[in-house]
Amino acid sequence: MTTPPPPTLLRVLLERQGCATWPSFQIHFPQAAKRAATELGNTRLATVRPTDNTFRRWLTGEQEPRGDGRIVLEHWLGFSVETLLQPAPLRQVIPARQPNPRSVAAAHSATSGWMTSSLTPTELTPGTGGHWRLAGNRVFDGTAVATQLYDATANGDVLVLDQDDHPHLRQLATSSSRSLLLTSAVSGNDPGLFVLDTALTRSYLAGNRPGQRLSVPTAHRLDDLTYGLLWALLNTDDSLLADDHVLEEESESVKQYLAMTRSAPSRASMPDLSAVGAAWLGSSFCAQHIVRGLESATEVPVFWTREQYGEEGCAWLLFRHKHDYLRTISSRFGGSGQTLGRAFCVPEKAVRDSERYERILFFLSVALMEMYGLKVWLCTEPDYAEVDGFVLVPGERAILANWLRGDAMWHVDTIDRRADVLGYGHVVAHARSHSIMTGDTPQRRLHALADYLQLDWSWLTSRCRELGDGGAASMLRPRSRLLTLTEVDRTLRYVGDLAPEVTKRQ
Repeated sequence: MTTPPPPTLLRVLLERQGCATWPSFQIHFPQAAKRAATELGNTRLATVRPTDNTFRRWLTGEQEPRGDGRIVLEHWLGFSVETLLQPAPLRQVIPARQPNPRSVAAAHSATSGWMTSSLTPTELTPGTGGHWRLAGNRVFDGTAVATQLYDATANGDVLVLDQDDHPHLRQLATSSSRSLLLTSAVSGNDPGLFVLDTALTRSYLAGNRPGQRLSVPTAHRLDDLTYGLLWALLNTDDSLLADDHVLEEESESVKQYLAMTRSAPSRASMPDLSAVGAAWLGSSFCAQHIVRGLESATEVPVFWTREQYGEEGCAWLLFRHKHDYLRTISSRFGGSGQTLGRAFCVPEKAVRDSERYERILFFLSVALMEMYGLKVWLCTEPDYAEVDGFVLVPGERAILANWLRGDAMWHVDTIDRRADVLGYGHVVAHARSHSIMTGDTPQRRLHALADYLQLDWSWLTSRCRELGDGGAASMLRPRSRLLTLTEVDRTLRYVGDLAPEVTKRQ
């Protein structure tokens, strides 16, 4: 008995759409031809009408579609004719639908505005998805994430995906690799581009019922705020996941340093770590060194930190151990009645060298400090830009703890010589007396910081409030156990409560 040849991909796709018979095909093909004519700007395509015999030869692969018929089929089904006439793969094929040209244009327009972003046209081919490359500047190693673009319909404060896209999205979301859903409105003057981690669609797609359609909040619009958070989370998350085994192995060797009052292991001593992994380990060690050094402190300490860019400052927003450290410090010294403060030095050059999204990340990092009850001072003189991070216990000692921009994984020390302690005191005094963050309330200080960073205060606070209402955690999902978006969401809401209209109501 002769085994029949496998069906072509064209037949399989038409069967799934209920168009594999001539009566059905002759209804749906003209509709597809009209869509192609409109979207491709070629009115001639609307008149294409294959005959019954031509349709059957296409279906069996005996005849290759040519000319305008070829263009319509490829536009309709999202594959080249050569692929359509090949035997259908044995695995189930659920191709993505062809996105509207407006959506494709919106994707390129929205993702091309940042130096660290690269999404090429060929990577938006329907059914194959794409890769969005996110380069690093100073700390990040750089990463790439799979993407898929879908059309959506605007409906109030959400964009709704058509149910016809759910099968393909379900296939995408159940993959173990990370991917992002990108969507754009097919109507209206501003289609925009909106983003959602496909992992966050799994529970919905697993239980959705007929008539339900997946929606993406308009608060997820891709702009400097959401891109900055996406850029920071994906870069840190992917690097820490790649380093997970190495970090576990190195944890034992790190313990030997905890018993020392002074240490500065070279970066070369742990060559298997990525730049982000090394930063995480250095930051974690410095936090432990500081907490231990403050156990016997009798005065409220003052903190000097070396972050100048959002790429450095986002560690405060994302690293779990940073939040544990802040809670420990705040609970120990926050109720003393004295000012618990933290000082930064951010020269004007650092502002000029940072794109807007990175300045927003830095702003949010400082807002996090204010939210925890730390008064922040920020000076701008370049002479102070390279001072290592330290904690000053007035009149007692300075605890040196630095993990940024050095040759060592970290550099920690405890300094109690009176002349040196006075020197660190002068650094703090300068920051306090020359701070550009003037004002007696967090709102005024943060407003002054926004002005210095050239950020529009009204837009920033209202946008933080909008995203904070649903939470960045409704848009992105960390995979590493070392990261969390909990404090990002708290910070967004904290800044959002400083919005001008909120302030007026108060």
